Amino acid sequence: MTIERTRWGLILLIWLAGLGAAAQYGKISVVFYRMEALYPGAGPWLGFTVSMVAVLGILFGILAGAVVAAIGFRRALVGALWIGAGMSGLQALELSFGLFLLSRAIEGLSHLGLVVAAPTLIAQISAERHRGAAMTLWGTFFGVSFTLLAWFGLPLVDHYGVRGLFAAHALIMAALALILHRALRSVPALPRQEMPRLAALPGLHMTIYRSPWMSAPAAGWLFYTACFVSILTVIPPFIAPEWRGFVVGAMPLASILSSMSIGVLLLRYLRAVQVVQLGFGLSALAMLWLWAMPGDPAACLVLAASMGLIQGASFAAIPQLNSTVVDRAYAQGALAQTGNLGNGIGTPLMVALLTLSGYWAMAGAVTLLLLSGLLVHLFLARLRAAG
Repeated sequence: MTIERTRWGLILLIWLAGLGAAAQYGKISVVFYRMEALYPGAGPWLGFTVSMVAVLGILFGILAGAVVAAIGFRRALVGALWIGAGMSGLQALELSFGLFLLSRAIEGLSHLGLVVAAPTLIAQISAERHRGAAMTLWGTFFGVSFTLLAWFGLPLVDHYGVRGLFAAHALIMAALALILHRALRSVPALPRQEMPRLAALPGLHMTIYRSPWMSAPAAGWLFYTACFVSILTVIPPFIAPEWRGFVVGAMPLASILSSMSIGVLLLRYLRAVQVVQLGFGLSALAMLWLWAMPGDPAACLVLAASMGLIQGASFAAIPQLNSTVVDRAYAQGALAQTGNLGNGIGTPLMVALLTLSGYWAMAGAVTLLLLSGLLVHLFLARLRAAG
């Protein structure tokens, strides 16, 4: 299907749904220090209030891509918004800790539906000449959502408590479900796929991850996600106190601005995978700078801006490498799976290295991971050229 006119208004609405999906993580992360007051007996289990969503993403990322392709992208997006709204609404009540974790697990399935269906729909309603910019916009959803939660969510919590934030999230998700239910009616429905059988899932995983087209964005995304959040977590203590607050707040914004400006410009002249490769290379160089000058503010901002190129171009690579909507859905599911895996292992790994072997070991590991992201993309590009 050839699209001549990009539907930017609808793309922005879908992007707002992405902000709601990112807030499914962020609404806990930004108030994590207050969660103990809600569940004082939870102890070490409190960490599962965040990671429960990531665990399900690791287990069911590929399945989510297949299921969304089977039930339809419009229906999946709106349904995931309603499920997310319902779970946030329940969390605003005084649930027991076990029921709260159960609601987070179900919310994880909602999150998967959103991050698979939304970018696939954005690619569908974008003209070819605008698709790179549209997918780069989508790639900012996590950073923008966390920034908005810090700016507006925390003051709301100060006035209405943590459960007030959950209630606000529920209302926003419900409003988006109502608006998008109507707005998406004008988007042509795509042929649905057969609902996947559980017995076929191992073979589906093999098919996707053996494909240098479907697996490439996800493969690079694993190394990106293992580094980005962990860097934001472990670097701040090494930044001079007078610069620390500014740099920590500016790093996500530098990543977003780089993605939406330099990244979009580069996509006019380079393939998305080439922009990702450039981002990994520049990020590794910036990390070497930080290796030599721990906590240097300029190096931190250059690193964040370089990683912004990886962020946006990885999403833009999915429709460039995969021509059919089904393959794009599978690629989105794989990206969700590896992204959750990277987020799950990155920070614990860096904290362990920092504790056991010091700054140099941690910085060296990040550099190696960034170089690995570059090498895996070069390897998969060679496979595509040969095949």
